[in-house]
Amino acid sequence: MEACSGSNHWARELQKLGHEVKLIAPQFVKPFVKGNKNDYNDAEAIAEAAQRPNMRFVPIKSLAQQDVQCLHRSRERIIKARTSLVNQIRGLLAEYGIIIARNVSSVRSGLPLILEDAENGLSPISRECFAELLDELHDLDRRAKMYEGKILEINKQNEVCQRLNEILGVGPMIATAVFAAAGDGNDFQNGRHFSSWLGLVPRQHSSGGKSTLLGISKRGNTYIRTLLIHGARAVLRVSTNKKDRLSRWAQGLLERRGHNRACVALANKLARVIWVIMARNERYRVQLYEVKQLIRKKTNR
Repeated sequence: MEACSGSNHWARELQKLGHEVKLIAPQFVKPFVKGNKNDYNDAEAIAEAAQRPNMRFVPIKSLAQQDVQCLHRSRERIIKARTSLVNQIRGLLAEYGIIIARNVSSVRSGLPLILEDAENGLSPISRECFAELLDELHDLDRRAKMYEGKILEINKQNEVCQRLNEILGVGPMIATAVFAAAGDGNDFQNGRHFSSWLGLVPRQHSSGGKSTLLGISKRGNTYIRTLLIHGARAVLRVSTNKKDRLSRWAQGLLERRGHNRACVALANKLARVIWVIMARNERYRVQLYEVKQLIRKKTNR
């Protein structure tokens, strides 16, 4: 079956009837389509693609995974709407000669003061408009917090998410998003496969035996990749005075390669650690840098 809208639901229903169901990404079906697009040609292409020995299939999501994904998608839409609203407020204020900082908190705290100021040149109509926009911003804040509260509650009840929360740079948002997308991680062969699925590995452009690696591929799940980059930034901010192995490695990479590359490399490493914790049912173990150095010295004697 092609992995399209509603495919997870029908896959679960067919599994209840005793069928073995496999989902195929649409981009892997398209090369097998013959002639014009119609249901017959599409079905033939899906059947032919499914018989390929090296075909990669899409894992079927459970109801629990889809519930978490629904919360994340809804929250993501609210955050985008809030960002768009803040940009509109700032743009409209600029037309009246009022400049406000470019972040949500500044608009949230500064706009009421602007509305209270009777000497800033705003007309009655514009004040009424900005007051309505402020009410809309507060409503979006309330809805975003509601979704975040539900995500945090699921995070507390989910055993996989609790183990992922022990990893540096991984919080409830990343843990629940990874669970919604990858489940227990057993559909991936190894950590590099999982990292590649998230688009955190280099693109390859090789020919004639010459291998060329470029920037990251940026394929796969953009949402989780973005969250991991933010988590990596958080680790880099606090890694200066920490002695664990991951923080020392991140700090050394930051000094050698710069902030942006260090963020991407650390996000790649976090993805691989996440896969190990999920697929092998392990817990995150913090290895102190000094302990490792001491063990290495004793081994070399």
